Amino acid sequence: MIGKAALITGAATGIGKAIAIRLAKEGVHITINYSKSEKEALETKKEIEALGVNCLLFKATVSDDQQVRSMVQQTIESFGRLDILVNNAGVTDFVKHDDLEGLKEEYWDRVMDVNVKGMFFCCRAAESELKKQQGCIVNITSVAGLTGLGSSIAYAASKAAAISVTKSLARVMAPEVRVNSIAPGIVQTRWVEGQGDHVSRLAEGTPLGRIATPEDVAEVAYSLIAHSHFITGETIKVDGGMFI
Repeated sequence: MIGKAALITGAATGIGKAIAIRLAKEGVHITINYSKSEKEALETKKEIEALGVNCLLFKATVSDDQQVRSMVQQTIESFGRLDILVNNAGVTDFVKHDDLEGLKEEYWDRVMDVNVKGMFFCCRAAESELKKQQGCIVNITSVAGLTGLGSSIAYAASKAAAISVTKSLARVMAPEVRVNSIAPGIVQTRWVEGQGDHVSRLAEGTPLGRIATPEDVAEVAYSLIAHSHFITGETIKVDGGMFI
């Protein structure tokens, strides 16, 4: 994979960062997209460059089509190509499922804009270059999209929609581009900071006895990108067997 190029949204921290570092270890040049976490993005950039590859930072909101198109174009101009797109950027608002009145309209709009529309915008903007390079797309979704559980009803719906979009794009971008999804369960990121008791209970309920690390998800992403050349349109759960 030496010399290839990847664009990873939401890559300053967590799962996106872990995927970026995993690919950089294989010689892939990386574009880190972020929207707010500039300090963390700069730190991640240093870690990636220390691995001997180039790294481009691009601040953009994925729900803004023009920003996305500019980000893709700058990636291609910087690296001369784009082979891999990882749609990892995501948002949520924590609202109990039985609190229907608490699930405000703006929560719906924000989660669908970023988690579904933003993912689609990135895929659309990258399509022609990915087809040229016989590339691939990995969308980070969630088991919430399969179970209807999760941080809110809106979040679960957005991830179900993202899984559906993954299937649709796998059909229309074939045979040149493979499009797959990874659906993590709960992952040890800043999203679960301060929820130690809740995390422990969930970990105890999984056959493997723990929650996922960002690196667990990154390994699956790397496998889909580098080795799984006859898999497309699939969603792979990374949840320690929680929802067997």
